[in-house]
Amino acid sequence: MIKLNIPISEEDIRKLKVGDEVFLSGIIVTARDQAHKLMVEEKPDFIRDFLNESVIYHCGPVVRKDKDGTWSFVSAGPTTSIREEPYQADVICEYHLRGVIGKGGMGEKTSQGLQKCGAVYFHAVGGAGTLIANSVKKVINVFKLDEFGSPEAFWVIEVKDFPLIVTMDSHGARLHKEILERTKKIAKEIS
Repeated sequence: MIKLNIPISEEDIRKLKVGDEVFLSGIIVTARDQAHKLMVEEKPDFIRDFLNESVIYHCGPVVRKDKDGTWSFVSAGPTTSIREEPYQADVICEYHLRGVIGKGGMGEKTSQGLQKCGAVYFHAVGGAGTLIANSVKKVINVFKLDEFGSPEAFWVIEVKDFPLIVTMDSHGARLHKEILERTKKIAKEIS
């Protein structure tokens, strides 16, 4: 198991290969459809420092506001990443991201962005939202909550030993694509 702490250098991220298992610790940001659109179209400064050499998590968290006014994650499962394909490569390069977390993998445009700008795609286990929430140690801040709603807001969170697997690396390897090609071949052989 590889332990990675944010901020992550480009040099360290380029050492990772498809199949590597990682425990990630540090400050990351959740971002989904509306957040990605905003980052590409308006390039907001409020989120820039949190993303530099960090990671975006495609997540629609379930959160609760505690009596003291702080927030806690109840569930933090990954959401399907391919929806961000039109934006992700631009976001990776513009904000100097070192990783994207989600489920299901992403396409060719994102793969090219990972290679060009030095980042990887981390797969988080779908259906394990409450378990993953145990890795969220603190909510640092939330942006666009009133405008976007809880699932789409930018949640800036501190994670500790977040379990992940590299399924797209900065060298062009794409586990999801390889599995799809093998599956199609097998399906063709048995039909």
